[in-house]
Amino acid sequence: MQRYSALAVLWGGLTGQTHWKPVWGRPEPKGHYDVIIVGGGGHGLATAYYLAKEHGITNVAVIEKGWLGGGNAGRNTTIIRSNYMIEGNTEFYEHSLKLWENLSQELNFNVMFSQRAHVSLVFSAAERDATARRYNLMRLNGIDGEFWDPAELRRRIPHLNYDQGRFEIFGAYVQPRAGTARHDAVNWGYARAATALGIDIIQNCEVTGFIRRAGALIGVETRRDGVAGEIYADKIGLAVAGHTSVLAHKAGLGKLPLETHKLQAYVSEPIKPIVDQVIVFGGVGHFYISQSDKGGMVFGGDLDSYNSYAQKGNLPVYQNVMAACMQILPCLGRVKLLRQWAGVMDMSMDGSPFITKTDIPGLYLNAGWCYGGFKATPGSGHTFAHTIARDEPHWANARLTLERYREGRLIDESGHGPVPKLH
Repeated sequence: MQRYSALAVLWGGLTGQTHWKPVWGRPEPKGHYDVIIVGGGGHGLATAYYLAKEHGITNVAVIEKGWLGGGNAGRNTTIIRSNYMIEGNTEFYEHSLKLWENLSQELNFNVMFSQRAHVSLVFSAAERDATARRYNLMRLNGIDGEFWDPAELRRRIPHLNYDQGRFEIFGAYVQPRAGTARHDAVNWGYARAATALGIDIIQNCEVTGFIRRAGALIGVETRRDGVAGEIYADKIGLAVAGHTSVLAHKAGLGKLPLETHKLQAYVSEPIKPIVDQVIVFGGVGHFYISQSDKGGMVFGGDLDSYNSYAQKGNLPVYQNVMAACMQILPCLGRVKLLRQWAGVMDMSMDGSPFITKTDIPGLYLNAGWCYGGFKATPGSGHTFAHTIARDEPHWANARLTLERYREGRLIDESGHGPVPKLH
């Protein structure tokens, strides 16, 4: 793998940029792999990378029905945080955040991870006290968190609607180590590093079914460029986000505690820097916003609350999100919207994910990410690779199993119960 550096960039500028080489190719599928990962988004690519790097398993294929990173990996608001308080989520997301902090150096690829702070606004005394419980639990677990009173908040973020808003701002709870990254760069960085370790990334190859022998899965049926084929493997991992239910049914898992919903996001035209943090509120609605390195305001809100596989949204959520934006940042009222999209979310019944072996020999499941998929990318890949390679969970995903539903120990971070669209 060609190593990137400031010197390499300078040399490229002096020599007409002719020395750069492709960082992943278009390999023909082999007949057999040790592991097949279905899904070429961030989670799938990260899993393949850590299988090779941490466990020495390099005979691995990542199979993606479209192009690399063309699903939810490229359709999110890029927020990264670990402000979780329920056992299971707490240790997992903090493990993932620690991996983020060294990811650019590890991959030799700038993923543009910016620790600009995650600021959760509170609008009542009751909400302030409830959120204090969360942040105190975080701090007991060694996770950073602090409170900004209204005076500190005004000093740090002067453009908020402090004096004419419908709801008074009581302050904000803040995780300073949280922030954002560039989704495309994360996908490219993992793909490049995985390819250098011998992983095959096979694009435009849809998995249409599974091959069974004596109750175990031993391969996948595929369609690549219109041609049917079969690829065999000792182990198969699913990391396909909102399409988990479809492929899990084909694999014989039956009905999972998941529903597929869509989550809209928006980007404005570029403007001068006005927000240097990720700003969030949820007590009087649901809204989150940050400003990208290009100057666009990146923001979103609630799910479209009906089941769908469509990568687009509808007007009611659009209206709610824009109203929330105007409530908290009325200075953006005349800024033009540049684009809008929706990600296809696999919402679990308790709002928390699965990284686990299944009851079907040879099949492993990575699913149920709800709102947390992008921020979990390195932690998900790292622990899923461990689970696949060793047939036992990593300490950070030990509670993120399907068995928790059988045992009645749900990880219900938001306290909404078994109602996926509310998580």
